[in-house]
Amino acid sequence: MMNMFRNRWWIVFAAVCGLIVGTGAINIFAFGVFLKPVTESLGIGRADLGRALVLNSSLTALSCPIFGILITRFGVRQVMLPGVALFALATAGYSFLQSSPIAIVYLIFGISGFIGAAQTPVGYATIIAKWFDLKRGLALGIAMAGVGLGVALVPQLAGALIANFGWRMAYVGMGIAIVILAFIPVAIFMREPSREDAVRNAAIPLDRIKRGFTTSEALLKSWRFWALTVAFFLGVVAINGTLTQIVALLTDRGIPVQVATGALSAAGIAIILGRIFSGWCIDRFWGPYVAICFFLIPMAGIGLLATGVGGMVPLAGAVLCGMGIGAEVDLMAFFVSRYFGLRSYSAVYGTMFAIFSVGTGFGPYLAGVSFDRWHSYQPIFAAFEIALAVTCILFIGLGPYPFPPEEGAEGANSGFGVFPRASSTTEP
Repeated sequence: MMNMFRNRWWIVFAAVCGLIVGTGAINIFAFGVFLKPVTESLGIGRADLGRALVLNSSLTALSCPIFGILITRFGVRQVMLPGVALFALATAGYSFLQSSPIAIVYLIFGISGFIGAAQTPVGYATIIAKWFDLKRGLALGIAMAGVGLGVALVPQLAGALIANFGWRMAYVGMGIAIVILAFIPVAIFMREPSREDAVRNAAIPLDRIKRGFTTSEALLKSWRFWALTVAFFLGVVAINGTLTQIVALLTDRGIPVQVATGALSAAGIAIILGRIFSGWCIDRFWGPYVAICFFLIPMAGIGLLATGVGGMVPLAGAVLCGMGIGAEVDLMAFFVSRYFGLRSYSAVYGTMFAIFSVGTGFGPYLAGVSFDRWHSYQPIFAAFEIALAVTCILFIGLGPYPFPPEEGAEGANSGFGVFPRASSTTEP
């Protein structure tokens, strides 16, 4: 029985469970469910709570590189276990929100935001990258699908808890959910690979885990780090900026709100499918080719939404955008491992993910500015199309992987130039 649970796919299972109650699902997507009952109970404005959320997400982005550095130094399990436990306590701590003084609201949101780095994909992607090589893309794609499941399930859980127990106890219930779905699976299944695991071909050899760029080399000496960072930042600005406006855009055109929200739900399903399918693809085809395809798809989706045509066209546009945003997070995690190695993986990925996180809020802001200024999304949609085109161009120039799949592994170098030959040096 114990040998069965040592299978590395249980680590992927733990990642899926943990990311269902990740920072995005708990602090961002459940926020809208709590917004009205919390503001009415405390007698504060929605803008006050909105500013608290901005502080929350900003501190999460700030703490991601710090969290990544701690993982590099002390190990995934040693950092994630206390981190997840503290995040569960911080989430339950929302039950102590008070309006007087208002600083208490910002303090509690700020603490949760800073600790929230423990429940971003950074730690989960790091441990998966150490256990998987040839099937790394698929493993990351399945794991990151947990984020999509969280988007679908956590708001529903929050609504049910509020309806039955009130918003304060609902936050306590969310903390308990984090313990059950994240802390316990991490405690049971998450572990660093040992030499015995490497011998049994159940993990990557330890000497290969120690290869790669240091954090300073990646950030200061590698143009690829900034090419990837800019590419993913522009991508999430464009796609997230579009998806967050779907309901408003469609209702403005006279489409019933039920149909509009249905389009957003369809995009949520596409996020999950996009993550798994893109992961399957990058194990078989050269990553930049896959990335370009998955960014051309939302370009088509934004184009459909910009036409103003009704019927099934807006639904198709939303689904195509969902496919793009679904692929982004696991493509990012995969590219960091192939272009910078595993030596300082969590710190490098944490830094890139932090900048990426800023883009998740910047895109919706730009879309709102476009509508307020021109009473139309057409100008920003045109800008988003240009941003995605630039993203594709940046991927073209990345070149071969300095840290490709293990040479000689089945399928690692098969196909028509699927994996271009790596350069002979891995220096920055």
